[in-house]
Amino acid sequence: MDNQESQRKEEELKNAAEQETNTHEDNQHTTEPTTASPYAAGGAPLGGSTPPPARKSGNAAWIALSAVLAILLVIVAIKPVFGGGNNAAVATVNKVDITKEDLYEEMLKSGGKTTLDNLITQQLIAQEAKASNVTVTEADIDEEITTLKASFGTDEQFNAALAQYGVTLESLRKDAETQVKIRKLLEPSITITDEQIKEAYEQNKASYGTGEEIKASHILVATQEEADAILKELKDGADFATLAKEKSTDTGTKDNGGDLGFFGKGVMDPAFEEAAFALEVDQISDVVKSSFGFHIIKKTGFKAATSPTFEEKKEEIRKQLLNQQIQEKSATWIQEIRDKATITNTLEEKTAEETETDASANPDAAVSPEASAAQ
Repeated sequence: MDNQESQRKEEELKNAAEQETNTHEDNQHTTEPTTASPYAAGGAPLGGSTPPPARKSGNAAWIALSAVLAILLVIVAIKPVFGGGNNAAVATVNKVDITKEDLYEEMLKSGGKTTLDNLITQQLIAQEAKASNVTVTEADIDEEITTLKASFGTDEQFNAALAQYGVTLESLRKDAETQVKIRKLLEPSITITDEQIKEAYEQNKASYGTGEEIKASHILVATQEEADAILKELKDGADFATLAKEKSTDTGTKDNGGDLGFFGKGVMDPAFEEAAFALEVDQISDVVKSSFGFHIIKKTGFKAATSPTFEEKKEEIRKQLLNQQIQEKSATWIQEIRDKATITNTLEEKTAEETETDASANPDAAVSPEASAAQ
């Protein structure tokens, strides 16, 4: 590839990238369990893990898309960073230069086609949005990111997904703009009826409610004698949180006065759970023996079981059903707007030309394994 052709191709990709850039917790407190905590065997809450989000595969695909688009940003950054034309050295190995052109070509091979294809799609969506007077505000993007975060369960899981794909929150916000455009373009063609919402509510009613929960603090020690002595101090008026900080062996909770936060049934050691749930709020237990040692428990809070009504869940379910249908329709819709668009993909054409040239220059390389075996 001569320098003029390479520069032309690079400029096209750079322009595409610039167009894309221009068109865009009261959280429940639960202390991390340690091996000495009253959590069930294994040091993790039983039944306390976050359920898999309904859109997890779609979320991962969205983040992966942002990772792919990031490739282009690196590709088009080569020119301003290194400068000096395509023969400028970006690395030297034993006095042999690896040029900007070498790096550029390898990056195009590894992700250029996919990246450009995605940019074409993003540009088509932007054009459709403009033609339909669809606008996206910062508040729209904030809401999209908030919904995406919530579907991963926790901020930690969300941040882990970003790290896995090497995506920054800034680049994700740019992609969120495209997601919002798709939603606003397709939403008018989708109708969600009350009957559909009611059916979804009845099918998932059990998962909407929450069981009874309590909040408790504890002091954990190794022997019955130690526990008896602490219990006597408490009965004599000592402060529970102060004794927990001084004497508890549960390193995960002692600094918080033994606070375990709210938890439901099936989370703690069975003996601990039975004793804790039997207490009244602000009541202190006798010494309780569990598989972790000897506990003194103080119940500090209570939440009754909840079962949201249809009216309370109606709008949330409507949004879930709407998002589901948008996901189902988006692939077909995108293909339709691609089919009616005039698209000139010079990178794809150039790749095809180079493949044909290579095949002509090396006819033996084009022979299939079956044909080779027959020979």
